[in-house]
Amino acid sequence: MNTLLGNNLKYDLKSSVVVFLVALPLCLGIAIASGAPPMSGLIAGIVGGIVVGALSGSHVSVSGPAAGLTVIVLDSINSMGSFPLFLGTLVAAGIIQFLLGLFKAGVIGYYFPHSVIKGMLTAIGLILILKQIPHALGYDVDLMGDQAFIQADSHNTFSEIWYAILYYSPGAIPIVLVALGILILFERPRIKNHRILGVVPGALWAVISGILINILYGKFMPSWQLTGEHLVEIPVLDNMGEMGNLLQFPDFSMIGDSAFWLVAFTIAIIASLETLLCIDAADKLDPHKRITPPSKELVAQGIGNAFSGLIGGLPVTAVIVRSTANISSGAKTKMSAVFHGILLIMLVLAIPHILNLIPLSCLAAVLFVVGYKLAKPAIFVKMYQNGWDQFIPFIITVVAILFTDLLVGIGIGMVFGLFFVIKTNFVKAVIVTEHNGNYLVKLQKDVSFLNKALLMKELSKIQPESKVIINAQKAQFIDQDIQELLNDFIATSVDKNIKVQIEGFKYNLQETS
Repeated sequence: MNTLLGNNLKYDLKSSVVVFLVALPLCLGIAIASGAPPMSGLIAGIVGGIVVGALSGSHVSVSGPAAGLTVIVLDSINSMGSFPLFLGTLVAAGIIQFLLGLFKAGVIGYYFPHSVIKGMLTAIGLILILKQIPHALGYDVDLMGDQAFIQADSHNTFSEIWYAILYYSPGAIPIVLVALGILILFERPRIKNHRILGVVPGALWAVISGILINILYGKFMPSWQLTGEHLVEIPVLDNMGEMGNLLQFPDFSMIGDSAFWLVAFTIAIIASLETLLCIDAADKLDPHKRITPPSKELVAQGIGNAFSGLIGGLPVTAVIVRSTANISSGAKTKMSAVFHGILLIMLVLAIPHILNLIPLSCLAAVLFVVGYKLAKPAIFVKMYQNGWDQFIPFIITVVAILFTDLLVGIGIGMVFGLFFVIKTNFVKAVIVTEHNGNYLVKLQKDVSFLNKALLMKELSKIQPESKVIINAQKAQFIDQDIQELLNDFIATSVDKNIKVQIEGFKYNLQETS
């Protein structure tokens, strides 16, 4: 057991460093985009890593502040009137989530179509790539955590890229190219698995290279040096006593107001849906194909959100970007998520001055690689080969998320996904085969009035002088409309000299002799 733990530990520690580097700017960016204090995003990241990570039944998912809740949090803070009042609703939302988990509401996670989950993963990969292009070019007007099509700076995903091309910072480009080169090099098995070079993840080397290049700019090319908004910006504490000044605590004075509970239930439901989507997606990416108990995850998330609200953090959900970075970096157990939370609290407190030297352009390179792994061209080819009933919901989900946001896009994808599920079941409910004038009409599963037109069409094709077997052994339910249609067919079959034999029917059908 100890040997297994030791073998997993080296992988989990390495992956936790990569997740930390991905989470750091996202925690800050999501907090600012939500109209909340920057420290609230870091608190949510720490709680998501340590508290939710420890309680979760997932081996690979990582929790933290979610970009999908940015608009909801912003509107909720405004509607409540203050951040402490919002924190009160978050504590209540956590309790609601906890109760949802106890009552096994997590089973809803089993009903998301595979094509829609694949579309969600691919869309997030494309969004990561598109959203990082401006940061790679040193145009850092929009926050790194903003993943919606219409951005906080009033631009959209594509117009932001155009402005980045027009107003790029030349110093950012060498940094992102060197970082990408290091990351690609460390993807090679000989480097990645090397007993010395492989100890430190490529993402950390990429970040170190970005810091060093930017320092060299200051000495040799000051006009290229990146400062201010082009760097990570963590609140710096001169002493531990200042930590208390940055923490905010919940205000429950509006707990008797309906507006308080409206916000609480909204956060609980949306956060739960986003979590269930993300753990389903993470389980599909997990190379060991381990399944996360969804209701247990809601319990963990509920405790995490209540705790985050109590100490001034944002809402927490399972987050697919961090989970993908975790999986692709080789994480073996949930200890990687816990370690990333520990790194957040330790390094933010211990070395904020060093972390604030990290250029956003080298972090963009890390996210480029994560995005590519989610949206490889091979994924589009595979989904196309799976057939139109898989490809159409997949591509619609991708496009919908790209041009709206995660939850709206998933909703649109679900509509199309469910349509094709119903369509497939609809066709399979009635199967008609023919061989040398002998027809077999098989009724399977539930045959309702929705199948009436298809059955009428198939029965009309049966030629005179034929033999017909109507088999319903596998039918669990047959609508009254279908029974009447079959009785009408049998009644008229005598005139066409069609012999009808009935098999497995529990209903009152009269076969011909």
